[in-house]
Amino acid sequence: MYDGAKPARQPNPRRMVVGITGATGIVYGVRLLKALRHLGIESHLVVSKAGEMTRAYETDLSSEALKALADVVYAPSDIAAPISSGSFRTMGMIIAPCSVRTMSDIAHGVTSGLISRAADVALKERRRLVLMLRETPLHAGHLKSMLAITEMGGIIAPPVPAFYAHPQSLDDMVTHTIGRVLDLYDLDLNAFPRWGEEAVLPVAD
Repeated sequence: MYDGAKPARQPNPRRMVVGITGATGIVYGVRLLKALRHLGIESHLVVSKAGEMTRAYETDLSSEALKALADVVYAPSDIAAPISSGSFRTMGMIIAPCSVRTMSDIAHGVTSGLISRAADVALKERRRLVLMLRETPLHAGHLKSMLAITEMGGIIAPPVPAFYAHPQSLDDMVTHTIGRVLDLYDLDLNAFPRWGEEAVLPVAD
């Protein structure tokens, strides 16, 4: 019987694990971290070595500035991190962007790094795992890995722009994509038009 020595933990902690890998599109990871902060969700970030390279190629952000967007940051090799254990409760995990290598590791249960280990934890604990896969075209091996992850309960969510919203900039497209990903966790970013809720009509041929 609980003896009252420690206060009871709060149920359903609002924590989200975020992985950033070396695929192009690090802007999605950056925007996701900002959105989570806006929503009051505690973010736990892991950036792979290749992700750090992509950061340098695609943004003006320093490594320190990127990590400052998260509440907690872990080294990609830190297998002893809290997020590597199922007893550390989270809402799930989003990998934004997700490389084919990372997706393949997850699909085959390879957990040599913290990102793939944390993803494996999300799957085994039946928490939501979303992979913003950045690769095209796809060969049969890629498709088989995508199917394997889907069968395990993960969600493959490539960052595909929605033109019915008449985006005026790249920023609009990124915001819409991140908003749709957060929808999968029942988190409303309330920052983009939704079909049927705004005056968004298809353009006539």
